[in-house]
Amino acid sequence: MKKSIGIIIGGKTVEHEVSIITGLQVLDNIDKAVYEPRIIYIQKDGKWYAGNSLHDINNYKKKKFDDAYEVLPGFKNNKLILYPHPDIKQGFFGKKQTTYEIDVVFPAVHGTNVEDGALHGIFQMNGVPCAFGSVLSSSVGMDKVIMKKVFQSNSLPVVDYTWFYRSSFEENREKILVEIEKIGFPLIVKPANLGSSVGINKAKNIDELLFSIQVAMSYDRKIIVEKCVENVREINCAVMGFENNLMASLCEEPVGWKEFLTYEDKYVNKKKDASESKRRIPADIDKEVEEKIKNYAKEAFKAVDCCGDARIDFLYDGNNIYVNEINTIPGSIAFYLWEGMGISFTDLVSRIIEFAEIQQEQRKENIVSYDIDLLNKMGSSGKHK
Repeated sequence: MKKSIGIIIGGKTVEHEVSIITGLQVLDNIDKAVYEPRIIYIQKDGKWYAGNSLHDINNYKKKKFDDAYEVLPGFKNNKLILYPHPDIKQGFFGKKQTTYEIDVVFPAVHGTNVEDGALHGIFQMNGVPCAFGSVLSSSVGMDKVIMKKVFQSNSLPVVDYTWFYRSSFEENREKILVEIEKIGFPLIVKPANLGSSVGINKAKNIDELLFSIQVAMSYDRKIIVEKCVENVREINCAVMGFENNLMASLCEEPVGWKEFLTYEDKYVNKKKDASESKRRIPADIDKEVEEKIKNYAKEAFKAVDCCGDARIDFLYDGNNIYVNEINTIPGSIAFYLWEGMGISFTDLVSRIIEFAEIQQEQRKENIVSYDIDLLNKMGSSGKHK
């Protein structure tokens, strides 16, 4: 019997559209001889939807889903149950809407409210196998400040940085600016909890810094400011596995990359020179540098207790290697980094699902309740007898 896989896409996030692309790529490449995939679409208002029309990207372009209907998540026997919303009496052509049982959840989501552990928590609490780690790994991987602190505690190299809350900047602007300027221009200013280059800007002077901070603060309450490494190359490497059973992918270098790619560079712009936007796989780096990056990638993966597949991004200036960030649910599942090693997109998706199940089996071994009949040992006032 085929296992039912719920591929979750969308969400209340500015990376909503990118998630749709990733999720439908997973749907196209999942092994349908083994799995029965089902798209679960979370709209920007937070409502969950099911329906066959959600499986076609053209319907998202037209914003027309003929058979899609709202569902409510429930849980039974370590499965996700998608119940038709009680306000739905019947579907199209008088047919009753379907209730779906999902064996394994595959979140193909990006950004706040979904990739940051909020979504994982729903399934982790209810014992449903869920790909790409846990609440902990997802939240640490999303928050660039906490992530860097974790990397530093594991002796992984990161660029100089500082951070502050939006409310703190409004109250202590001059003091924070002094601390930022100690790092030295140029600087990269980012919202702490976003990906896909949303809200990121480079600042070469105080005016650009103030502008960049205002932009970043419109996306997040927490801002990180990093030293911009000059003459830098981005090198990326994916890691797959769980706990100590890890393998690193080939390394890649985005060609034409300058400090950071904007959201439009990544997903919208069609450049005249195709070489400006392509990847070089494997990256043109010395073997020694490659091995260091792969080892750092594995250590970063373990540091946040990740599972399944993640992409770790590095900065390399010819002398120094810096861990930039980890993407716990990488765009397109970083399949392009594995193809050169003989691992197809289909095989990658299968392995990610298998690791999710292994992780859930590990959780089942934990004691989660301790029966000491505490309530009957309390007095009527709530004080211990």
